[in-house]
Amino acid sequence: MRLSQTDIQTLREAPSNARTQGFAWLVRAGYLTRGSEVTALGERAISRLQERSEAGQSPTDLFRELDLPVIETEGGEIFFAISSGKMKVLQCPSCGYANRKELARFTKETPPQDEELPVEKVLTPDCHTIEMLAEFLHIPTSKTAKALLLTRPSDGKLIFVVVRGDMQLSEAKLKDHTGDFRVATYEEIAAAGATPGFASPIGLDDALIVVDDLIPASPNLVAGANEEGYHLLNVNYGRDYTAEIVADLAEAEAGDPCPNCGGKLELLKADLIAEVYDGNLTFQPVEMLQALAETHHDENGLTLPRAAAPFDIYLIVIPGRELDTISVADEMYETLQKEGFSVLYDDREARAGIKFNDADLIGAPVRITVGERGLQAGNVEVKPRVGTEKELVGLEEVVQSIRLSLRA
Repeated sequence: MRLSQTDIQTLREAPSNARTQGFAWLVRAGYLTRGSEVTALGERAISRLQERSEAGQSPTDLFRELDLPVIETEGGEIFFAISSGKMKVLQCPSCGYANRKELARFTKETPPQDEELPVEKVLTPDCHTIEMLAEFLHIPTSKTAKALLLTRPSDGKLIFVVVRGDMQLSEAKLKDHTGDFRVATYEEIAAAGATPGFASPIGLDDALIVVDDLIPASPNLVAGANEEGYHLLNVNYGRDYTAEIVADLAEAEAGDPCPNCGGKLELLKADLIAEVYDGNLTFQPVEMLQALAETHHDENGLTLPRAAAPFDIYLIVIPGRELDTISVADEMYETLQKEGFSVLYDDREARAGIKFNDADLIGAPVRITVGERGLQAGNVEVKPRVGTEKELVGLEEVVQSIRLSLRA
């Protein structure tokens, strides 16, 4: 592609709205606009990645080739940890298990299996939260049952959810079992025979009862009595009520035990950069480009690996005073393309310094410079983007030299 015929625009200064260093390089190099829109150059980089995937390269092998530290989840989502990340991910540093925080599994500690005690109704005035209830009864929150009342819009069914008082409900996990829902109204709760603030799963009419899988293993919990100002002591699943759905509904937290190895889960901010669905890998273009830029840059610009670079080669021609360098560069451009290389040919009428700066910004793996001084000895200058070494290569040896350089 001839640079003089493209709309690639580079910037000398970082944009004022740059969130991270990587984002700044992407805008300066012309992969993204200041408004975070992907340009033709950025689309080309993503397309080259997509081609690798469609050719059968596995996601693990591709990201290894990209030298990109990613977080692969059990659900097929691939994240990149970054301080400005929009999502929260829990990861085990010991075995690598990871998932979105709202979907992450964790090992739940089973409480002692005490003998089931008789249900007892007790007065609990002004105890409208789990914390207030536990403080009033002088018990840990783990001995309480937290009720959440929701309505499924599709059929108007009241969903009565029970999780242990020391845990939080994961709405994402619940949605996987019940479908969409919203907070139930006072009238909907009352119609099912429950009392807001003091609701109990015992004796409800036409409600879908859903409990976290730790509830059946937690004896003698304190639950609502479906009566204003009262709770029930010693409520036991199976004896006093049952549920249509028993599933993992609790949201994992940092420090919880990993479900695979028991190590402590760590909380990370991250961006979703790709997903694997039905064996196909698809990319989130902006986030994927930013992950690459954060990982692969130096003080002069991007240093992209070949698999992610929009072009293999940045070919520069410097017009000569005595020799026709342009004709030589034109011929080399055609030859390199016929040999299967992707080439960005900088044939603009611009100073050599500008061309060198743009080559560094855009970050193609190899730069070739066709200049008068080198041609006088039958050579061109070949320089890898990563590293400072330059090599003078004979015109007949350029293709072989590039093959070796890109293979390294």
